[in-house]
Amino acid sequence: MITDMEGVSGIFDIELQCEPYKSPRWEESRKLLTGEVNAAADGLFDGGATEVIVWDGHDSGHTLSVLDIHPRVRLLTGTPVLPALPIDSSVSALIFIGQHPMAGAANGILSHTEDAAGVQNWWANGKPVGEIGIWTMVAAEARVPTIMLSGDTAACKEFLDLVPNGECAEVKSGVSRTAGFMLPHAAATALIREKARRAMERLAEIRPYKVTGPVELKIEYTTAGVRQPTDRPREGVVQLGPRTWLFRGRTFTEAVFLAFSM
Repeated sequence: MITDMEGVSGIFDIELQCEPYKSPRWEESRKLLTGEVNAAADGLFDGGATEVIVWDGHDSGHTLSVLDIHPRVRLLTGTPVLPALPIDSSVSALIFIGQHPMAGAANGILSHTEDAAGVQNWWANGKPVGEIGIWTMVAAEARVPTIMLSGDTAACKEFLDLVPNGECAEVKSGVSRTAGFMLPHAAATALIREKARRAMERLAEIRPYKVTGPVELKIEYTTAGVRQPTDRPREGVVQLGPRTWLFRGRTFTEAVFLAFSM
């Protein structure tokens, strides 16, 4: 289970809610995320899962606590754990909880890709992708299907574009990037539990997203995040313009590793 915070129901403002130990409503946000994570774990176990690993994916693993996380899960926290996470043939499936949509998504609440201040757009072999697409494709290379997501309307649309028969818990719907209609926490957790259960029960029906190599990742950085030209060329890395770089790999994971190591 990959977790984030911006896709949790009730979350709509970074400074107010999402900055660890700085935001006025940070502790409330942690409780909201933990409730959604625990509901998803319940659903997965109800659906037949025997083990659930939860990655504390918001802000470098500074969010979830073993004090109140589901007693049957294993929590992966701290940093570094990138670029591939422990996703291999021993993993049956991947799900997202509290996931936000990609940068630029229409009415996507707190939409961004990786570094909100530093990244404008990502493309994988010409297809626009965000964090949903990135991890779905990383998992696919290990033949692991991504079966379920919880988040806002835009995140669900993004997920279902990649996995049309996946399960999606739409816990909020944006009217702008920083406003939207929210499900009450009890309703959101009930929906997440049900969707996670259904996803686990339908595991055999949902296939991994197909990734065909070689892979070209194109990243357009913002003015604040722009990478500086280098006098030491790196294989697979090409600067296309003042703010745009290309990362080439034999596989998606190889190209992502080059991008993350910039």
